[in-house]
Amino acid sequence: MDVPLYLRPRVDPPLASLLGATPLLHSLVDALGSPLNVLLPETIAENAARFRTVYRRHHLTGRVYFAHKANRSNALVRRLAAEDVAAVGIDVASLEELRHALSCGFTGDQVMATGPKDAEFLWLAARVGATVNLDSLSELERLSSLVRAHSLGRVAVLVRLSGFESAAGPGGVGTRLLSRRSRFGTPVRDAEVLLSALERNADAVEMTGAAYHLDTTGVEEKVRALEQCVLFMDECRARGLAPRAVDIGGGFGVGYVAEAGEWERWTTALSEAVLGRRPPLTWRGHGYGLRNEGGTVRGTAALYPGHRPTVGPGYLDELLSLPAPVLGRPPATLLLEHLHDLYIEPGRSLVDQCGLTLARVLDVRPADSDSGQYLARLGMNAGDMSLEEHGVLVDPVLLPRGEPGKGEEGPVGVFLAGNLCLEADLITRRLVHLPRLPRAGDLLAFANTAGYAMDFHAHLAQRQPLARTVAVERQGDSWRWCLDEDYLPITPPGGMHA
Repeated sequence: MDVPLYLRPRVDPPLASLLGATPLLHSLVDALGSPLNVLLPETIAENAARFRTVYRRHHLTGRVYFAHKANRSNALVRRLAAEDVAAVGIDVASLEELRHALSCGFTGDQVMATGPKDAEFLWLAARVGATVNLDSLSELERLSSLVRAHSLGRVAVLVRLSGFESAAGPGGVGTRLLSRRSRFGTPVRDAEVLLSALERNADAVEMTGAAYHLDTTGVEEKVRALEQCVLFMDECRARGLAPRAVDIGGGFGVGYVAEAGEWERWTTALSEAVLGRRPPLTWRGHGYGLRNEGGTVRGTAALYPGHRPTVGPGYLDELLSLPAPVLGRPPATLLLEHLHDLYIEPGRSLVDQCGLTLARVLDVRPADSDSGQYLARLGMNAGDMSLEEHGVLVDPVLLPRGEPGKGEEGPVGVFLAGNLCLEADLITRRLVHLPRLPRAGDLLAFANTAGYAMDFHAHLAQRQPLARTVAVERQGDSWRWCLDEDYLPITPPGGMHA
């Protein structure tokens, strides 16, 4: 058998402790079914505090807005709503997310309304006093018309910008660089038209800042965009407007794989397998975007960087510290000099280590006659736990129901399949190595699924039930739990079970 290629998950306390509570996790699945999502609400508050520590380090003011689309949980949103109202808010991208945030305890002035917006979404956001992150000139005009038609108060707005261009060299000298294209936001080249519209609609909206949200992990590109926002706001002030905040969106990242070496070995082996220099690592030779063209690997791996040395608050700290290309000073210094607030919208990184998804093993059989590999069918489908949909590759943790039988010990390669009658319903397209062969009744725990993987793609195909969700809290040496919909951030926790 080939040497196992592990991608073991990064698991920090208290998630590591929860994974050690095997009898509790089995009893929860026995009672509530497979799959099951388990959340740690206290961790989201701790993550928000870590981001706030970076603010204090750079002497910055502003708000951390949770990107609600990352997880639809009640418990996580309610726990954040209990935090300092001046420090924490919520970013909602739909009418229903806005309604949910308000029902969980957020006040309108803590809400940032983002994403595409219909009239109903715009009206409720304006009515409750949310800040509206404008995506386009037409959205500005629709909002202004609604405010006038319904005699609403002036709405605080940010303008989302895109198409940033700047020079790569010191002092603005050198090759011109253009940020990657985006279908969201107003291109900077159209700023004059946007400013004229803001002035024309000043009776309905108050321009309070500029925003961007780049789909990239490149910190230099984000620094250029932040600097361009500051320069744009200087122009706004010269026109008599009074912006005071820069919203730099999210994209701070998560490290899913514990060891850099395992990630490097696996990605190297994938290229070798695509070239045919080693046995396939994946179901039916899937290449994750790589292909063999005449003995050369072509394409780009559609994978999230599983191991990242700097993520979350550390990434924000790096971004704020890197000198900007035109003015030559770090973004934190630019924000301080201009007395601007900093807004961020972390999603994945704010729910880092906040939960896991459990699935019961239904049956196990050989994948084929002579490979020594197995196919395990789980009590979930690919929509219930969609790490791979987002390009995240990480091993599950095996939680056996009993002691291994004779001959079952030792690493084994397993493909994980879902419970739909579709060939494409695979939980993992890659071969996962487990410490022993799983058996029917065992659980597989997928760690760190709270960011986009629990419910972003969940559906009711073939009338399979959606995963239920529970919230858990550590109390001394034991755990207490309640259904997600019953969780309230009060002490003692109401309705929680030992």
